[in-house]
Amino acid sequence: QVQLLESGGGLVQAGGSLRLSCTASGSISSINIMGWYRQAPGKQRNLVAVISSDGVAHYGDSVRGRFTISRDNAKNTVDLQMNTLEVEDTAVYYCSALATAQTMKVPANYWGQGTQVTVSG
Repeated sequence: QVQLLESGGGLVQAGGSLRLSCTASGSISSINIMGWYRQAPGKQRNLVAVISSDGVAHYGDSVRGRFTISRDNAKNTVDLQMNTLEVEDTAVYYCSALATAQTMKVPANYWGQGTQVTVSG
């Protein structure tokens, strides 16, 4: 019903930058919140940043001041600009959307497949 497709992951040196993008597609009625989570090997999935439909953003403590989330409601996209990357940022990054499909009456949480970000020291 709702599909999320991420792009932009890769390998970068510490101190460098990467930009992740995510596009939501399918039979979408509305999208409330879009955002990014990440999961490092052997660890739980944690919040990176989320943004509401009216542009209010919330960041995880470890990325605040280095990462910036943005959203284009007309295109159903959310981007994550990651600057001053650290080795500890290495993880699989997952796009997330709290969205209502056209066939549903209530919103549900959807996830992308994930994109690998590796930061070398």
